[in-house]
Amino acid sequence: MRLTSSEPFWLVKNGIINSYPSISENIETDIVIVGAGITGSLIAHQCIADGFKTVIVDKREVCHGSTSATTSMLQYEIDKPLYELIDMIGEKAAVLSYKACFDSIDQLQQISKSIKSTCGFQKKKSLYFASRKKDVSWLQKEFESRKSHGFPVKWLEAETIEKDYQLEKSYGGILSDQGGSIDAFQLAHDLLYYNYKKGLQIFDKTDIISVEYRPYDVLIHTEFQKSIKAKKVIFCNGFESTDIIPEKIVDLLSTYAVVGEQNEDSHSHLENTLFWNTSDPYNYMRTTEDNRFLIGGEDEDFVDADKRDALLKKKADKLKKTMAKIFPKYHFRVDFGWAGTFGETKDGLPYIGKHADFKNAYFVLGFGGNGITFSAIGMHMVSAMLKGKTHELSEYFKFGR
Repeated sequence: MRLTSSEPFWLVKNGIINSYPSISENIETDIVIVGAGITGSLIAHQCIADGFKTVIVDKREVCHGSTSATTSMLQYEIDKPLYELIDMIGEKAAVLSYKACFDSIDQLQQISKSIKSTCGFQKKKSLYFASRKKDVSWLQKEFESRKSHGFPVKWLEAETIEKDYQLEKSYGGILSDQGGSIDAFQLAHDLLYYNYKKGLQIFDKTDIISVEYRPYDVLIHTEFQKSIKAKKVIFCNGFESTDIIPEKIVDLLSTYAVVGEQNEDSHSHLENTLFWNTSDPYNYMRTTEDNRFLIGGEDEDFVDADKRDALLKKKADKLKKTMAKIFPKYHFRVDFGWAGTFGETKDGLPYIGKHADFKNAYFVLGFGGNGITFSAIGMHMVSAMLKGKTHELSEYFKFGR
């Protein structure tokens, strides 16, 4: 194929997997989830497992927001290095956050297997390499911090990296045993359909006009003059939550990604590892299940979707050149290119929990480069909150921290 698409690769590859109706009647339920992407689908999975009558609603086709644009790299590393996060929020909080992300990768594998998902989950190692000589000292400091707290890591010298991965332009790096990759678009669809058969009500192409936060419930009014009455509402709508949360909690950025053509050459030295570097903004790379290679980065401050997309050709060309510098022996020809918006918080952590301005509401906002693992953590946190319990991470992921 020689098509370069402005549509995300996963959306084109998978097409419309399942379609659901827009809302056509007034509904009463225990839980209503806003946002039917990977986060919403995971939270719905937990709510159904916990026995709650649950409705999920999205203004688009399900999974057509950020879930269709994610590169689906599963990493436990938070956007802030561990040693830096320890300085910011303390050792206990930082290590707990990292370990929760670490464990969530195994939990996602278990969920994928239990619902017989065709998302192609693969367990992988993760190589975080220094792309500049000046980054070596702090990256080694990060290595020592992770090692001292029990994370399975090794330090690789540049010569070893080049030999094992045919990767040039590195000055050494951290090899982690824990990582993974999936097709998040497919997993989200599989989760929704699995729980649809268990009673989950799903409505897409249904925009929310207003929400009444009442003493004992919420009343959601939709564009079709229909309402959803629920005991609790859970917002899983990512950066779009910034439209309703009064304070600034996140900086919005645009990121770019390209996927190459299917390659007949062997991927054996690359297929079991995720790659990312210390460039600013950093690049991230991985193989896909159908023998392609994906590279992303070239982040920009978000302005608007039109200006973001206008840069797509220029950014795709830059990513192709970056690929040629890092993996000069790899034959890479761009097949798909797209842009997406994501959020970056001051400490790299998500916002999960209640907000003082919204009664009977919870938020699961997994901002950052590892939003999928944060969403998996959110499953357990929401489950605890709905049962009136306190989760050990609630204090560190709360609003106003």
